[in-house]
Amino acid sequence: MTDAGAFQTDIEENETALCGPWRSPRNLLTEQTYGGHASVHNDTVAREMGFAAAPVEGPTHFSQFAPLCCHVWGDRWLTEGGLSVSYKSAVLDGERVRAFIAKPKGGESQLPVWMEKEDGTEVLRGTASFGDAGPPSALGEKLAALPDPDPKRVILRHIEPGATRPRIRARLGYDNTLGPLYPFALREKLAHITEPSNLYEEGAQTLWGAPALPIEMISVLAHHAADNDPWLPAKTTIDLFVDQEIRVIKGPLLADTDYEIERTVIALSGSRRTESCWVRSNIFLPGKDEVLATMIINLASFKDSYEDYDKELAEIEAKAN
Repeated sequence: MTDAGAFQTDIEENETALCGPWRSPRNLLTEQTYGGHASVHNDTVAREMGFAAAPVEGPTHFSQFAPLCCHVWGDRWLTEGGLSVSYKSAVLDGERVRAFIAKPKGGESQLPVWMEKEDGTEVLRGTASFGDAGPPSALGEKLAALPDPDPKRVILRHIEPGATRPRIRARLGYDNTLGPLYPFALREKLAHITEPSNLYEEGAQTLWGAPALPIEMISVLAHHAADNDPWLPAKTTIDLFVDQEIRVIKGPLLADTDYEIERTVIALSGSRRTESCWVRSNIFLPGKDEVLATMIINLASFKDSYEDYDKELAEIEAKAN
């Protein structure tokens, strides 16, 4: 079947799920830099960190879910919908992936979503939602279950939940980039986006008075200035998105429109290889207090990329004993 609203995307249906076409998302971050070095989206850095090649940035995959969500909830999902996922495996430039949403039984405001590669490898898993009256999202449940921050953390030892960065202003036009973290413009993204829509095109006459931003570009808007966050580690690290949630409350967000972004550390966590800082970004119109959209990102810093990690950990442990 084909959705006839915001997207002209072929959608298939089986007994348990709706799924979109196989797509090959592109990596537009090969030139991304922060802290004076290239990111994990550069092939050389990615291989140093154990990847086969540079991965596609996670939120790129959000676009493949937009037609599925609009098929379930209508185009209203663009104005008050959300995606909340944990990334499970990296997708390399050109690899084919497919998005799935659980088949609705009727009236649900939240449904499971997942993405797979051709060999069945799971790329991500989480929830899609519509409105704000549903159960906790995938990340909402994960955050609620996190233990207290490790007192012996190294990379994030100077950070505590609650740290807030005052509002910064940003605007996503078709030809402007937003700094070294995102060295591509909206026009370039739309030339490669997996799910095009006439609502995104420059000059589009929409109900909202301007073209809509794709949900994946909300990540760019919210995170573009992260390399200047006041809670950055003392030394540079190689980082990766592990979990991400984007929720539109009163949207969609629009191209060529000024917004203000406020960023807050909401949790700290870790794994054998990483230390993670969870940041929530609230997006407003300038000078207004109504939150239009939010993003939560779990940014994991690789311990191996932090100079003298083992030495500093030993010093912290010695002081604790």
